[in-house]
Amino acid sequence: MYDQLSERRYRQIATVIEQNVGIKLPPSKRTMVEGRLRKRVRTLGLSGVDEYCKTLFDEGQLEAEYTHLVDMVTTNKTDFFREPDHFDFLRNEAVPRLLGEGAGKRDRRLKVWSSACSNGAEPYTIAMVLEDMAQQSAGGLRYSILGTDICTEVLEHAVTAVYADEMMAPVPAEMRRRYTMSPRNKALRQVRIAPELRARVRFHHLNLMDATYPFDRDVDIIFCRNVLIYFDRPTQHEVLTRLSSHLRSGGYLILGHSESAAGSNLVGLRQVMTTIWQRQ
Repeated sequence: MYDQLSERRYRQIATVIEQNVGIKLPPSKRTMVEGRLRKRVRTLGLSGVDEYCKTLFDEGQLEAEYTHLVDMVTTNKTDFFREPDHFDFLRNEAVPRLLGEGAGKRDRRLKVWSSACSNGAEPYTIAMVLEDMAQQSAGGLRYSILGTDICTEVLEHAVTAVYADEMMAPVPAEMRRRYTMSPRNKALRQVRIAPELRARVRFHHLNLMDATYPFDRDVDIIFCRNVLIYFDRPTQHEVLTRLSSHLRSGGYLILGHSESAAGSNLVGLRQVMTTIWQRQ
């Protein structure tokens, strides 16, 4: 018999994820969820997804298995230099405005937060852009980057910072030469982010549904891209309100192109581009 979730079991899984993570799992996602659960079923040596759900909901193992469950059903599609106009804005508009021009530039550390960082491609892209600016600036540029995500598996990947060659395709050749290292065994067809960039980025586990975020409240730029699409409108507004409270005056909130409507009606922020808001 084909290994499938019953409607009742799927509703149980969907309810846990929606209530705790904010991500909706409509019936159209059922096949995807079943496929991901089967991998965990094999790891645990269980007979199928029904037995897996039985251990979670009937035998009291949900708390122990919760992290694995979230990791399995969380979508983590990301790329280097995804939506490249945001990184053009970072280089040409945001950083010069935040730090001032020429002799008036403030001698302080720029803080950037990638709030749904997935496997690290976004924060490392930010690091490449800022490091490029630092090397081209006579006065230097001090910066730090925070990457957060709810999925522990992708955070481990981000810390390791090893990526397949094909993921590097969007990275300009000169940046790839400077900021990545190739293994001695070329057959592996992968690269690792250079240690000077890895040192600039720190990673932490974070559920955006949490009531508070234990991070600085003077952040210059917050990226929150391609995660809000999984939340309903009230949850989107709550998350963005919490995130924007961590921005310094003049700081920027950058959303994904598919999420521009989510930034509407945010108190204390003005829209400067289709997907970018600035705290007043």
